[in-house]
Amino acid sequence: MPTTTKKDLIDRIAEQTGQKRTAVKKTIQSFLDNVIFELSEGNRLEFRDFGVFEIKNRAPRMAQNPKTLERVPVPAKKTVKFKVGRMMKAALENKTSNNSVAPDKTPKLEPATTDSST
Repeated sequence: MPTTTKKDLIDRIAEQTGQKRTAVKKTIQSFLDNVIFELSEGNRLEFRDFGVFEIKNRAPRMAQNPKTLERVPVPAKKTVKFKVGRMMKAALENKTSNNSVAPDKTPKLEPATTDSST
């Protein structure tokens, strides 16, 4: 399974929107920084149809070292849970049933325009 990097996404979005790569990179990094900040504040992030990010508390537990069979305590910790939204779920189900997604189905966005009359 191939890996898509942040750079790949930046390049694709810049091409689709006609914006400069540096502007797209700043926007995406700002978005990611804000997601991290909101989650670190304990906030839930909901993106309709995409999904929901929320913090879950994991209880402390006892685990076992598989090599030595020694019991070791695992402290409580916070983790991020992601619940898939409706559109993503449909896209994933479509992908698994068809085994391919046509590249021409990628949404094409118009370049951002600025209205100088305001």
